[in-house]
This record gives sequence, C-alpha cells and structure tokens, in this order.
Amino acid sequence: MVTALEPTRILVVEDDATVAEVVGRYLEREGYEVEIVGDGRVALDRATARPPDLMVLDLMLPGLDGFEVFRGLRAMAPVPVIMLTARGDEDERVAGLELGADDYVSKPFSPRELTARVKSVMRRAAEPVPARTGALESGQLTLDLDSHEVRLGGRPVSLTALEFDLLSFLMLHPNRVFRREQLLAQVWGYTFGDTSTVTVHVRRLREKIEAEPSRPVHIKTVWGVGYLFEG
Repeated sequence: MVTALEPTRILVVEDDATVAEVVGRYLEREGYEVEIVGDGRVALDRATARPPDLMVLDLMLPGLDGFEVFRGLRAMAPVPVIMLTARGDEDERVAGLELGADDYVSKPFSPRELTARVKSVMRRAAEPVPARTGALESGQLTLDLDSHEVRLGGRPVSLTALEFDLLSFLMLHPNRVFRREQLLAQVWGYTFGDTSTVTVHVRRLREKIEAEPSRPVHIKTVWGVGYLFEG
C-alpha cells in the first residue's frame, strides 16, 4: 500500500494578524501545511514539541523576540528559517544572517516573493549537493566543495549556508561579472524580489574572507554592473 507523502509543515511566527493571514493563505495555496503563532514563547514551545520543516520568523514579537526564538530553535534542530525584517534595518539583517538564518525578507513584502524564497530554501535544504566536487583555491583562500569547508591562510572560516553557496558560485566562475539579479537567480533560485539580500551577503563575505573588506582582492564590485570573483 502506497502512503501519501506528508505536506511540508511551515510555522509562521508573526504577531500582525493581517500579515500572518495573507502569508498563510499564499503558502497553503502552494500545498504547504501552515500553522500561525503570534507569540515568540508559544512559537518556541510549538517548534520544540513538533519541529516544523521551515519557520517564517518575524523579529519583533511579544514573549520572546525573533532572535531568542531562533537561538532556541537552532539549539534543538537545524530547521531552515526565513526572517522577516524591517525594511532599511541592515543591522537586523546582518544579525540574522550571522546567527545562521537561511534568508530574510524585508517588510513590506510581496507574498509571492516570500513564497518563492520558501521554495528556494526548501530546495536547497533537500538538495545540498554542489555541482562540482573538489577544492577551489585563490591565494590563501580555499573552498572545499565536498566538506563545505572554507579556509583562509589555513584557518577555518565560518560561513552560513547561503554565504558558502554564493562564494562557491563566484569561485566556480572567476573573472566573470554577475548582476545582482543574476546572482539572485543562480544562487537563491528565484528571479524577482529584493536584490539587497545579495548586497548584504557580499558584504558579510568580504568581512570574513578579505584582509581589508573596504579594499577587496577577491570579490570585487564592478560599478554599475555587479560583482566578480577575481581568481
């Protein structure tokens, strides 16, 4: 007897009832099973009792804030998380990405964009296999596609999953300029939405792999065009 696969479960943690309802409706249309919670402490309790396949997490919450919920969740299980942040608040984005969030969406956002990001994160979680194997090197920078390890001058560099994907894509295509829209399509897996996530990830990568992030030697900006990895 063939048993039907259970739908992907998404826990939406958002205290704005209108936003939560719209998000839930769009995700349910895509076939996801959605639970909505408006309190951070309740959300962590629910996730602990039954871990979701993905969490959409607002940062401004009653009970516990989004960062506390994220830390508690990741201490328990490696659940993918998309954070909802205030538009223009780059400190929130960077803090979320540094903690290990899989992606973020800035408010106000298109439910269609959020749905695309959910699909992209779930796809990466299900298929974390690089297109190539082996090691890539540039100067003192080494990236191992098999072990997902990055070293700089022999010292390990801690990258989030998306930072690793972005760096490996650029290193696999050295000396080629990519627009932010192209990187969004190739690395994130969708072709529309807020491209500032690319800018934030590039900035974070530079802070981790460049001796002088303001004068990068690896990931360079081609003004008016995009970014390239100089190999």
